[in-house]
Amino acid sequence: MADDDRKNLAAEVRQFLGTRRARITPEQAGLPVYGGKRRVAGLRREEVALLAGMSVDYYVRLERGNLSGASDSVLEALAHALQLDEAERTHLYDLARSATPSGRRPTVTASRVRPTILRLLDSMADVPAYVRNARFDILATNALGRALYAPVFDSPLFAQRGPVNSARFMFLDPASRDFWSDWDKGADDAVAFLRTETGRAPHDKALTDLIGELTTRSDDFARRWARHDVKFHRSGVKNLRHPLVGELALPYEAMDLPSDPGLRLNFYTPEPDSREREALGLLAGWASTGTVAPSGYDRAGND
Repeated sequence: MADDDRKNLAAEVRQFLGTRRARITPEQAGLPVYGGKRRVAGLRREEVALLAGMSVDYYVRLERGNLSGASDSVLEALAHALQLDEAERTHLYDLARSATPSGRRPTVTASRVRPTILRLLDSMADVPAYVRNARFDILATNALGRALYAPVFDSPLFAQRGPVNSARFMFLDPASRDFWSDWDKGADDAVAFLRTETGRAPHDKALTDLIGELTTRSDDFARRWARHDVKFHRSGVKNLRHPLVGELALPYEAMDLPSDPGLRLNFYTPEPDSREREALGLLAGWASTGTVAPSGYDRAGND
């Protein structure tokens, strides 16, 4: 591992463990609290070591960024002591894998959407659906997905460059605050998803470049990035404000494509007879006449 990579990984581990430790109070950890003002937010290092059943020196070594050689039992004990959720626990294991020479394998990410997936998108005519990679590049979409995300595809950000990227739109185009009804939650989630991906694919240069760009150009992104939050993107409800059909609360599912590493199929499934279902029907009609989707848009997600 190059010196810069080693330093960057150590800093990532140090800040991740430090922020997780700082959020847990002794009361939450079931530890006794004695009188006097505590000098640190959250748990002290020696308290984490006690909870994890390891020496203070060893925990200090781990928090300084040296996860190389840490066993699964050590990582499990640390995850339990810091009360990590599933996404955080996975991130810890990803960081440990990156610190181990035998575990530093380049992460392969598919760059094209296969014809069978494109046909699947087309067959999902009554639901908005699209395929993206872990960097939020939208690589393919069906007509209704293009219509629903019209403000993203029509952003001036992508007039001269592609592919369309929803994270860039969120943090670099002011119009995103109109499109996402709950912009703060969407921004928190987007940053947490990207942070999760850095653990899985630490050598993805395009991902690193995107994070560098957003950190430099957006204070909102930089502030959230410093929190070191991680999260899985699987299902939920997305609140959008579409310029043609107004407020929408759309349940979504995000599914990994096992044969296409790094790609994910996203689709929205509103309740039958709901206002959202009716609104999507209107969007589908407009999309079929070209009202929403410009004729210059192609199947790969580029203008």
